[in-house]
Amino acid sequence: MEHKSDYGSRISKNHEEKEHDWRKPGRIPPCLREQHGVSLRALAAHTGFSPSFLSQIENGVCSPSISSMEQIANALGVTLWQFFRVADSAKVNIVRSDERSYLRLEWSRAHIEALGFLGDGSNFQAAMVEINPGGQSGKHATPSIHDEFAFILEGQLILALQDVEQVLYHGDSITIPTGIARQWRNESLAPAQILIISVKLSMA
Repeated sequence: MEHKSDYGSRISKNHEEKEHDWRKPGRIPPCLREQHGVSLRALAAHTGFSPSFLSQIENGVCSPSISSMEQIANALGVTLWQFFRVADSAKVNIVRSDERSYLRLEWSRAHIEALGFLGDGSNFQAAMVEINPGGQSGKHATPSIHDEFAFILEGQLILALQDVEQVLYHGDSITIPTGIARQWRNESLAPAQILIISVKLSMA
């Protein structure tokens, strides 16, 4: 019998029907790495992860944290949301609530739903992140690779910024500049949702 974590029951019926979808366990499609001509060993050298760990992620054997996914995306020179775009070939401007692409990250006890993306040449991205009780974005605070705006849609979260921790509640918002180390944790008894809009700075 397959064990379902608490957050699994909160995923919509539409998502439950996507059991075959590579996005379900938080995998990184190998074709995205291959399109950039990057080997597993080269990606490992850039991220600090072992080739075997990266291979397990690509094959859906293990689930990475949110921060680990960000590190891998940064090493490939892509945005996290381009993981969604590999499976979604059609460019759309309207994203229906029951048709969102998503990644489920069991290590973080979270899932990310893509809300908006302007194409592979854009540095803009918007998503809703749900972190369930006991979940966290990573083991430690890691530097943001984008300018980020976050709005708490539901629940409460602890946000560690550098060496300072603050509790953010429903309706609170924060802007985090690129390079600031941050970690999200849910130590409450209920799921928390965050709207995150980020823009990666273009190098002149």
